[in-house]
This record gives sequence, C-alpha cells and structure tokens, in this order.
Amino acid sequence: MQLSEKNQINTDRQALLGAEAAGLLRLHHSPIIRSLYLSAGCVALMLGGLGVILPVLPTTPFVLLAAACFARGSERFHTKLMTNRYTGPIILQWRLHHSIPRKAKRLAYIMTALSFSVSILIVPEMWQKIMLATIACILTFFLSRIPVR
Repeated sequence: MQLSEKNQINTDRQALLGAEAAGLLRLHHSPIIRSLYLSAGCVALMLGGLGVILPVLPTTPFVLLAAACFARGSERFHTKLMTNRYTGPIILQWRLHHSIPRKAKRLAYIMTALSFSVSILIVPEMWQKIMLATIACILTFFLSRIPVR
C-alpha cells in the first residue's frame, strides 16, 4: 500500500468520526426496530457478498443498504463496516458527497463489461442476449452519471 493511500484511509477514518457527529449514525430509539434494522443490514450484506461471486447480483447497492441499516440499528456493525479498508472509504464518500472514487468507477465499468460479456456469450437465445446488452447499456449510463470526487 502506498503512502498516499494510507494517508487517504487515515483521513477518511478521521472524517468518519466527524461524519458520525454530523448525524450519519442515528440509532433508532426502539430496540425492536433496531433489531429489524440490524437483521435487514445483515441480509443486505450477505446479498452484497453473493454479488461478488454472482455476475447478475449487484454488490454496491446492497453494501450501501447495509451501511444505512447499520447506521439505524447497530453502532458496532456500522463502525466495523465504515472502518473496513475496502468498504469504508467508498461508503463514506457516497454518504457525504454522493460520489465514488475514480478507481471504484473504473472497476465498476470493467466488471460490468466482463460479467455481461460472459453472460451474453453463455445464453442461447437471441432475445436474452439483447436483454442483457440493454441492461448493460442502462447500467453503464447510470454509472456514467455518478460524479467522481
């Protein structure tokens, strides 16, 4: 890991403390609702983990959903997710600025192209190939509209 990356991670962790003070972590007052948020966050995180393996299932939206659920349900899980060296800086940047790092956006484009290309090669019917190509174009369009910070 380069020195600039370490400095960026430290800066993001310091921003996390400020972000929590700014209201990103807002636990619900009811223990029952907190447990529901915690359960939903765990399910979303598991689906995001499956999305790493399965090309059709998206990872990022589920991880963002898990972060939002943990922010309302569990300080411990929220802190673990936000201080993780892979997920934390990206989630924090999304929650604070509604943007993603250039490296993450580039990786999203590459993974979209790879997974949809493989899927298009595998499916037998032409209508399926057209549907997958259409979904890939729509996804690429939406990715292009997300700002880079």
